[in-house]
Amino acid sequence: MKLNENFAKMPGSYLFYTVRVKTNEYVEKNPNAEIIRLGIGDVTRPLVPAVIAEMHAAVEDMAAAKTFKGYGEDFGYSFLRNAIIKHDYEPLGVKLELDEVFINDGAKSDTGNFAELFDRDNKVAVCDPVYPVYVDSNVMAGRAGDYSADSGRWSNFVYLPCTAQNGFIPEPPKEHADIVYLCFPNNPTGAHIGYSELKAWVDYALREGAVILYDAAYSAFIEGDMPRSIYEIEGAKSCAVEFKSYSKTAGFTGVRCGYTVIPKDLKIDGAVLRDMWARRQTTKFNEASYISQRGAAAIYTPEGAAQARQSIDYYKNNAKILREGLADLGFTVYGGVHSPYVWLSTPKGMTSWEFFDALLDRAQVVGTPGSGFGPCGEGYFRITSFGTQENSLRALERIKNANF
Repeated sequence: MKLNENFAKMPGSYLFYTVRVKTNEYVEKNPNAEIIRLGIGDVTRPLVPAVIAEMHAAVEDMAAAKTFKGYGEDFGYSFLRNAIIKHDYEPLGVKLELDEVFINDGAKSDTGNFAELFDRDNKVAVCDPVYPVYVDSNVMAGRAGDYSADSGRWSNFVYLPCTAQNGFIPEPPKEHADIVYLCFPNNPTGAHIGYSELKAWVDYALREGAVILYDAAYSAFIEGDMPRSIYEIEGAKSCAVEFKSYSKTAGFTGVRCGYTVIPKDLKIDGAVLRDMWARRQTTKFNEASYISQRGAAAIYTPEGAAQARQSIDYYKNNAKILREGLADLGFTVYGGVHSPYVWLSTPKGMTSWEFFDALLDRAQVVGTPGSGFGPCGEGYFRITSFGTQENSLRALERIKNANF
């Protein structure tokens, strides 16, 4: 028997697992420490009342023979998919058909699994820094090539530097790529892309025959006149797949539900990509639970939408507190406006992991080292606004007293 050799190629462990392990090791050595965790992007506010009420009703359905639900519809219940089309896309002027929407158990699963549809020799373009799942899932699939420990990069990837100099917004490369991962508002930098910049990517994909895998998990945090969906850009239906999640927008990190949109206009080598994904899903996935989907549908009611908006605004206010507070302490900060993430330069020439250790030791505050997101993340650090307001303020006070 042989194992998948590509797993052995992967350096280290998953970034957020490493953060958790290092934090737990510190707590074991310092059992009285009160840790403020602003590293892993997990939410802290409870599910809103409208969602809870709907999920309770769904549980009651499961307790009676007449209303019990077993396996659901193949691509998710129609009541949720119709609500998504009506409330998330029609207001943007985007028309979708019901069978172009697929319910999932969170964007992470589908962004990680979607590359199964593509040949191993395809060239992959990713932002640098980047959400690790995009890279790691392609490594596992044998699409990454060889790894260079010196550069921290894989030979079959096209890396798109996202730096302070370009506002953390990458331009399309001069070279060819087959698969392009874009995430806006961006995790980890917090940057968001404008209409003209996003159009340049759509034009690139159409010209190169590439597919854009567009992670819009944080679209609810966008302010002002900026694209909430890549399908607002002309031509995007012929080249882009879009992923969205309820994890951060509705507190579903522990419930698991999101969705993927694949327009029928998107074809590769004459094959309809939507049909390929449908075949993959019916083979490997039995959709999110009925209870989760009922809860997600409640977000689209007037009461649920207003309640979910309050939670988003709460986290956005935390981001403002952290962004402005860190700037007042002398840090160079980015993001935190269209995004729940604040991206800051590490002080005094510290590496990302050196600052992680110092912040944990001197302030008992946990963040995420930027180098864990890629080589261009070195010298940066991510702070999440998903904690409580109290802990956000306490973290600032501790950082101030640590005298970085």
